[in-house]
Amino acid sequence: MTLDRRSIIMGAGGLAALSGATAGRGAPVATGAPGGWPAGWVDVRQHGATGDGTTIDSPAFNRAIEAAAARGGGTVHVPAGTYACYTIRLKSRVTLHLDNGATILAAAPSGTNGYDHAEPNAYDAFQDFGHSHWKNSLIWGEGLHDIAIVGAGLIWGKGLGRGDGKDNWLKDPNGPGTGNKAIALKNCRNVLLRDFKLLEGGWFALLATGVDNLTIDNLLVDTNRDGFDIDCCRNVRVSNCTVNAPYDDAICPKSSYALGEPRITENLTIANCLVTGNYRIGSVIDGTWQKMPASFAKTIHGRIKFGTETNGGFRNIAVTNCIFEDSRGLAFETVDGAMIEDVVISNITMRGIVDAPLFLRLGRRMRGPKGRPIGTMRRILIQNIVSSNATLLPSVIAGLAGHPIEDVRISDVFLHQLGGAPAAMARVQPPEEELGYPEATMFGDLPATGLFVRHARNLELSNIEIAVAAADPRPAFRFEDVADADAFRVKVPAGIGFSLKDVTGFRSFGSRTVPDRTLPGPFTGEV
Repeated sequence: MTLDRRSIIMGAGGLAALSGATAGRGAPVATGAPGGWPAGWVDVRQHGATGDGTTIDSPAFNRAIEAAAARGGGTVHVPAGTYACYTIRLKSRVTLHLDNGATILAAAPSGTNGYDHAEPNAYDAFQDFGHSHWKNSLIWGEGLHDIAIVGAGLIWGKGLGRGDGKDNWLKDPNGPGTGNKAIALKNCRNVLLRDFKLLEGGWFALLATGVDNLTIDNLLVDTNRDGFDIDCCRNVRVSNCTVNAPYDDAICPKSSYALGEPRITENLTIANCLVTGNYRIGSVIDGTWQKMPASFAKTIHGRIKFGTETNGGFRNIAVTNCIFEDSRGLAFETVDGAMIEDVVISNITMRGIVDAPLFLRLGRRMRGPKGRPIGTMRRILIQNIVSSNATLLPSVIAGLAGHPIEDVRISDVFLHQLGGAPAAMARVQPPEEELGYPEATMFGDLPATGLFVRHARNLELSNIEIAVAAADPRPAFRFEDVADADAFRVKVPAGIGFSLKDVTGFRSFGSRTVPDRTLPGPFTGEV
């Protein structure tokens, strides 16, 4: 598909000519004021914006925002039109309202004209460049409160860099004047993002760092790297969003050292969202949903992933009622000294997962200030999951020797894998890769069809079925250095149910295809 830029813009706002009212939630009622909007609203055109798609309108946007802030707050209205912009600077108590038909278009830098420069960060050695800076963005705010971006319009990051040098025309993706994020927020509180569309967001469609009381609702995102990166944030609700992110992660909570401290991301809910990594960028927003070519399958992303930047940790997390389609699986990773605890995953449907449907990893990359202890992962409940047509790689729970992943319960789960592995794969002994970048593929081939577990304690499996499309010589489950594992009512393909190595306190019962066994002492063998 050749992306028709004009049709995307027009498709996002074709209704604008029919009505002066927005399709967004909580739409105001016309009052007879100029433009049909409440008298208290500020129109960007009143401050010089043209909306012609060529003139740089960001100075007019910033004047309008400053005018609203100067009177104590208000709403800055963006009527239908295409507004080429560089950096737009948000202010406290100001809402940016995008009318149906309004497009904020990130312009390409030209000579000395471009986006605000990335600010210095004394801690930028501990996370990637993109995570360490906020001002080099299309829209940014720092230290603000009570801000919002709402409405049925479009934010199009056409002129933003991806940050990886793959922009063709953009040879210096992080240089002065270059923007690489659509929206960046730092140390803000009481933030609402609702109803708009976002196309080609650059390195991050949204980077929120140290943002408390954040609501992200009903966004449609079709982007060329990460969708939402929610870093060191508290009290966050992500709901009713669709994110197509073929080249990177769709929803990616983090807990970096970008703020100069190991701040925990906590009290986070992700609900009623669709994530995918296999549609051509632009085709989700225009509604045609055109798949990537088959050759793209090895590079698909588009998942929900907690990590990799993990200096602070994750606590009180709920992910529910979400759909993963043609993407990588759900991942929880702590490799920089963070803790992950008190997590509930429920009601997830997955189809066409290109690597492990579930990936839990405790490692010791330790990218952060020296002296931090190895992290922990405990109290993880996973229930009501269905996954079909996943590739050869099984789900993975992998801790470290002496640092097990603890207290994991997995129940009411159906994992369907393609199967068909060669016989030699059943005898593979995967490397530990203690220092490796956390990814489900980090261990290479794995000797299990459904679940590989290493260095874990207090594991409970109940009402789980492992199925394969083609016969597979590997056991359904492979446990290594696991203590206190219960398996109740599991169903496995023909062959070996459980392969155990250095396992203590293993118990299986109530299954048709696995014999009832109780193995209290260290045991190596098959069940």
